[in-house]
Amino acid sequence: MSIRDSIKRTSGVGSSSRTHAIFRRLATSRFDELIRQDFSWQSKKEDYVSLGITTESDFQKSTDAFRALLDKSCDLASRKHAINKSDNPLFFALRQAFVEGDVPQLTKELRYSFQNYLMRLRFSKSISATHKKIADFRFPYEWFPATRAMKRTIHMHVGPTNSGKTYHALKSLENATTGIYAGPLRLLAHEVYSRFTAKGKPCALITGEEQRIPENEDNYFRSCTVEMTPLNHKVDVAVIDEIQMIGDNERGWAWTQAFLGVQAKEVHLCGEERAVEIIKSLCDTIGDDCIIHRYKRLNPLQTMSKSLDNKLKNLEKGDCIVSFSRVGLHALKQAVEKATGRRCAIVYGSLPPETRAQQAALFNDPDNEYDFLVASDAIGMGLNLEIKRVIFEQTHKRDRNGYRAMSTSELKQIGGRAGRFRTASQAIKTDNKDGAAAKPAAPANPTKGSVGLVTTLDNADLADVQDAFNREPEPLETAGIQIPPSVLERFSSYFPPTTSFSYILLRLRDIASISHRFHMCGLGEMVDIADLIQPYPMSVYDRCVFLNAPVALREKDGPEVLQAMARCVSNMEGGHVLDIPELNLELLDLQRETYPQGPAAYLRDLESLHKAITLYLWLSYRYSGVFRSQSLAFHIKHMVEEKIDGQLAEVVFTDEARRAIISKVRKRFASRERKMEEILGDTAKDKTQHESVGNWDEEGHQEPLFEDPVELDAIEKLPKST
Repeated sequence: MSIRDSIKRTSGVGSSSRTHAIFRRLATSRFDELIRQDFSWQSKKEDYVSLGITTESDFQKSTDAFRALLDKSCDLASRKHAINKSDNPLFFALRQAFVEGDVPQLTKELRYSFQNYLMRLRFSKSISATHKKIADFRFPYEWFPATRAMKRTIHMHVGPTNSGKTYHALKSLENATTGIYAGPLRLLAHEVYSRFTAKGKPCALITGEEQRIPENEDNYFRSCTVEMTPLNHKVDVAVIDEIQMIGDNERGWAWTQAFLGVQAKEVHLCGEERAVEIIKSLCDTIGDDCIIHRYKRLNPLQTMSKSLDNKLKNLEKGDCIVSFSRVGLHALKQAVEKATGRRCAIVYGSLPPETRAQQAALFNDPDNEYDFLVASDAIGMGLNLEIKRVIFEQTHKRDRNGYRAMSTSELKQIGGRAGRFRTASQAIKTDNKDGAAAKPAAPANPTKGSVGLVTTLDNADLADVQDAFNREPEPLETAGIQIPPSVLERFSSYFPPTTSFSYILLRLRDIASISHRFHMCGLGEMVDIADLIQPYPMSVYDRCVFLNAPVALREKDGPEVLQAMARCVSNMEGGHVLDIPELNLELLDLQRETYPQGPAAYLRDLESLHKAITLYLWLSYRYSGVFRSQSLAFHIKHMVEEKIDGQLAEVVFTDEARRAIISKVRKRFASRERKMEEILGDTAKDKTQHESVGNWDEEGHQEPLFEDPVELDAIEKLPKST
């Protein structure tokens, strides 16, 4: 029976009781299936015996008792509307898991809850009390004692897009003797690295998968992705970009760690006004001085009353259409050029830096035929482009749990790039005038009447954009934190050797004490990663390394590649890139025309290989003695990128196919919203904070190849192999 049929049958019952009854049925059925398939007595007998459950009869009694506990929690929710963590912890945990990740996440939470129920009698009250002390995360600023011994000055540069806040922060960095830049995207870290290098300032580029360290230099600047911010290096100035990301539910821990831990006399934070209160509160606690610098937008911005009505011929010079996948961007570029007869530039984060700069220069130059730009949401993070009008192709995007509506912050930050009056070419000319300049170029005065405009390609999305620009995002209430590896090491020592690491991870999350100013970031795919590498003996520290690795589990060979890398680390050998059969290097010798699964599968498998090599490179910086063929891996990565870029350059959708894809996205989003409301009623409000742009599952946080496989199926043609 479908969920909708269940609602019809219970139509005489109150709304709350009806939805809770449906959720009870869903949770119970998933638990029964879990016991039948993955957690049966036969499949887990050894683990159950280690917990003191020695017979199948005892196991059956335990499953019946847990099922009764599950029923009781649903009864509490239905009869007394007890759905909070303090009143009904089991129901709260299951409901939250379902909201965050639908049925798959609900199943994982049921598995953990059942493990936790079986483990309940193993520990004495004194040991449980010790566990609670280990899980005391109320004071994360104490994790950085060397930084707390310093007296820092925190400068907050806040304001809307195109207000000059980043310029002032980078000016302070360039005038310093030593310093660090920490940004959200690899492309921004690369831009700062290139800028400093061009001015003769020694600078290192440090991202997860690439590290360029100046030769024969002891003192140099560092430009990093925020996760790679060095916390044990004293400097004069540190710049942390997009500080509002500190509130993100998945990645916020990296900003919290950088802010609380960086050892800089001056820390310059750039971002949105809504981050001010949480930063001021933390500064008051740790004793750092906090100075707020507020900036106003240098030219006006407004939304339009009409969309382009899906007609690309309505584009005007200086227009930028925003899309989210590389396949979609290239198809859109071809469609724009076909519809207008004019050239269209393309900019996205994972383009090679030289190509990205060339495309930006072509668009910014008013004297050529490149009238239009298609770009990813990476432009929301500060790329200098002279855009007259930002046009959203759609206002929904994919994350690991399905499609979601873009947040107010995302829409405003991306749309705010409209009306920028200073081009990248002007900045380069100013910076290079009379040799390498010592300071970043100051913003120019806006052209009179240079109003930035924001609209959509389709009428169906226009109201979402207009609504976002008519309200302000809510102030940030909490900063994200992550469980430190040292704590996981200590906590795991209290459990039997056969205990799954994923359970230990979830248990520590579950009993953690957290201050009202912090939140525990979501574990994302960490639980799946922990389970996949469970069979390979390794230290807790090594397991924590893999939890934060750029693993692509949704790719066809993603789990197998992860396990191959884990096997190498476990054995401390076998890490030469040619000795890992799970890396599909034979793909490089195949041609698209003769690929057995077809051209779309060829492109998809190239992307899978690219992500596998990216993981190899990431690990090579952490286990250089195991993954020794780093240079060869970089060469392979370059070859794969050339093949992907060569095919993307000629990707074409028909206009009908492009519209059908976007329509399908909207329907999938609407379907998920209806499903949540049907099962959870009015309480199904997804609280997940998406503070800014980018696909955070990617190393370097770049655009996905495709938002949905349907994009590949819609490709009209691919280029001939060369």
